Amino acid sequence: MPLVLFAVFRIFWLFYIRTLYAKAISWVLLEVKIAKNIETTPKAMEQVFASVSAIYSFKISLYEKWWNGKIQDKVSFEIVGYAGGVYFFARTPVKFKNLVEAAIYAQYPGAEIRVSNDYTEILPGSLPNETYDLYGMDLVLVKEDAYPILMYEHFEDKENERRLDPIAGLTEAMSKLKEGEMIWIQLILEPADLEWKKKGDLLVQKLIGAEPPKGFGLGALIIEAISTLFSASPAPVVPERKEAPNKLLSMTQGQKDVVEEIEHKLSKIGFKTTLRFIYVDHRDRFSRANVAAVSGAFSQFNTMHLNGFKPEGSTMTIGRGLFRAVNLLRRKRNLYRMYKTREFALKTFILNIEELATIYHYPTMFVGAPKLQRLEAKKGEPPVNLPIG
Repeated sequence: MPLVLFAVFRIFWLFYIRTLYAKAISWVLLEVKIAKNIETTPKAMEQVFASVSAIYSFKISLYEKWWNGKIQDKVSFEIVGYAGGVYFFARTPVKFKNLVEAAIYAQYPGAEIRVSNDYTEILPGSLPNETYDLYGMDLVLVKEDAYPILMYEHFEDKENERRLDPIAGLTEAMSKLKEGEMIWIQLILEPADLEWKKKGDLLVQKLIGAEPPKGFGLGALIIEAISTLFSASPAPVVPERKEAPNKLLSMTQGQKDVVEEIEHKLSKIGFKTTLRFIYVDHRDRFSRANVAAVSGAFSQFNTMHLNGFKPEGSTMTIGRGLFRAVNLLRRKRNLYRMYKTREFALKTFILNIEELATIYHYPTMFVGAPKLQRLEAKKGEPPVNLPIG
């Protein structure tokens, strides 16, 4: 019983101390505006995410974990659509404000970044209510983390030498919102450790038939050594390692392409990710037509042989069962609360910087959404010899 109680105490203590640590973090919300004639591809945003990965804490000591409640730092990149326009935000701890700004300015020199009030505060603290209703969900990957989604390079029309922007569908849908309608999209990111890459490497070995045979490894050797110690055998017998048959020669071109795409994803920096969206409108005219537009914008990243996005069932704002109305209200309020507080979902997944740049980047000049908030004119640098009072 003491061991069981101690194990339960550890869980609750860690949750309590981490909650205190998270509440003590000071946050800042940055609004980012880009010039109209930007020709930069999503590759630039890939470099932004690579720079942001510097927030990773490589080693959290036992003291920091169990007494201070220290956790890995996270950031959030968000797209917001109102009847008045489409806006891009980045939410970061104050201590990383300069890092995030420098990462964006380095790739988008003409950008304008300013500190903004939290746009979620324009609505009541709890939804739905008598005035507003909402619909939303968290999205997760269909397959294992190692399988990539369709990335921005595949959206280029090489025959007509035309660049297709994967974010165009989303911004176009947001530009058509009526007064009172809102679409909020949120990418919560935390730099991932190398564990996801190790799992991906094992998957590659399995696909090509090169995984180590079961029962061979350090554990098997230890068991064999112990059994030999208490037997009459003068020396331990090392189990023979049998080479698994290599499937590369018999693989189809499609199967080889899958392995190649997985290895390409594993070669880049990964982030623990939560992808969430919410649609809000007045209760008396609530329509799910815009929900379909958002779902369609994310389904363009899906492929049958690799990966894609699907709704996470436990977060979908639908009610089932005997207490349908109560369950539906609870789900909606929980989703709204988690969006406002930028909490990770219970089920997260790994996207690398190229996949993140495909989903979230600043629109190029080829995106014609009429209500995108862009800079009308560039700001010039002040003269070097400008008198300073």
